[in-house]
Amino acid sequence: MTKNFKIAVLVLSVAIVTFTVIGGLGVHAANSDGSYRQLGVYSEVLSRIRSEYVEEPNIPNVTDGALHGLLEALDANSSYLTPAEYKAYRERKSGAEEAKAGVGAAISKRFGYAAVIAVLPGGAAEKAGIENGDIVEAIEGRSTRDMSLAEIQNRFAGAAGSRVNVSVVRVRRSEPQKLVIVREVENVPAATEKMVNEGIGYVKVDALPKGKSQDVANKVKSLQKQGAKKLILDLRNCASGDEQEGVAVANLFLNHGTIAYLQGQKYPRETYAADAQKAITTLPLVVLVNRSTAGPAEIVAAAVLENARGDVLGEKTFGVGSVQKLMEIPDGSALILSIAKYYTPGGKSIQDAAITPNIVVADVDDSVTEDEDNNPNTVERKKAPQEDEQLNRAIEVLKARDVKAELKQQ
Repeated sequence: MTKNFKIAVLVLSVAIVTFTVIGGLGVHAANSDGSYRQLGVYSEVLSRIRSEYVEEPNIPNVTDGALHGLLEALDANSSYLTPAEYKAYRERKSGAEEAKAGVGAAISKRFGYAAVIAVLPGGAAEKAGIENGDIVEAIEGRSTRDMSLAEIQNRFAGAAGSRVNVSVVRVRRSEPQKLVIVREVENVPAATEKMVNEGIGYVKVDALPKGKSQDVANKVKSLQKQGAKKLILDLRNCASGDEQEGVAVANLFLNHGTIAYLQGQKYPRETYAADAQKAITTLPLVVLVNRSTAGPAEIVAAAVLENARGDVLGEKTFGVGSVQKLMEIPDGSALILSIAKYYTPGGKSIQDAAITPNIVVADVDDSVTEDEDNNPNTVERKKAPQEDEQLNRAIEVLKARDVKAELKQQ
């Protein structure tokens, strides 16, 4: 087999896979000419690489890289898995329960690299020193820029007690930090509740896995028995869980209206409407969010805000909310393709637009300057207890409602 024939076979293979992707995306016939032109461009580029590159290129690696880029250009959750990566993915999915430990962090991709949306309190990542907002530059010495999100998540999973070496880049630090995470079976903390002010109850939720809505409901009922007349729901750093649980939590506070809807190019619109029988309270409400609020927690915040059920206070959220479909390719590789997105009641894509609070209050940690961060004395200052400005502002907002009510009565 001649070298030119090998190249022709590779180009044809890429064309077949590319058309498979195009078919999965449901591209209409009207766009076929554009697709053909792009394949022509790809073939030309591949031919130039083969003939002009400084040394003999590894064409299969070039092709894999092109397919990785093709899927990642769609969104962070869409992935291409090579045959070897897909094999490892299947093994993890079908592995024994005792081997399904993780690092206790919600991960996405930002700036091309793995990004930590939020870490679970007391989890493996937090114990290793990982912080919200960290960029994981490399896993076991390999750059996460060269990995799909599915592969990143696969590499973080493993047996409880096993170790994973990572290189972390943090805001205001010039050098990557090498850390070792000891995998653990993830244990989501229970929701907590307390009275933070006279008549004001507070519920903190760290994640929304299946069944968490009942936990939240129990905490709200407990606060009402304690005399709560107003509520604060803290969803800051709440980034993992099940979107349907987000719908269920939102329904605890809504007795009518649309909570969210799910829709895609070939995915019929599925609307989630509030069920009056599932609502448990009509007390005034403020929801706290920040940049580490994502996924199901964003569904809750958007439903409360756009149904005028309460205020959302804090910072713009991260932006996560889609459904993926696994598609196998004949050569043993696979695609994980986003086929639908979650939308707010008003029609905004949560994944694309995130949730912007109607009351914006920055996190106090965001005000730390680069000089302060490099100052060794700053470390001790950060460890000292700090005022929770966002929580304090939420209390003020709820108190102000009483003042407004009194003024209306006068």
